Amino acid sequence: MSLFLVEYTYAPEKNAQRDEVRSDHRAWLADLVSRSIVLSSGPFADGNGALIIVDAADADTVSLLFTHDPFAIADLIEKVRITEWVPVLGQFSA
Repeated sequence: MSLFLVEYTYAPEKNAQRDEVRSDHRAWLADLVSRSIVLSSGPFADGNGALIIVDAADADTVSLLFTHDPFAIADLIEKVRITEWVPVLGQFSA
């Protein structure tokens, strides 16, 4: 498996809508954490996006998986960037 960084960018005008869906979004992420697919996740301090660390076979798998995020289903993500990541130091390194 490989590690991927999923970076979300949010549109500020959809903050209220995201608040309404947030519990479903977090439940979806919690399920992925329980299955060791998502290793860590959280919003950026400025509230304009989030970062999710994912363990998956390839970027296509990650892309397909994240179409099931309640935020994505409700069209509450302005931009998604998926990048393969190769950590060399720290808790995520091999």
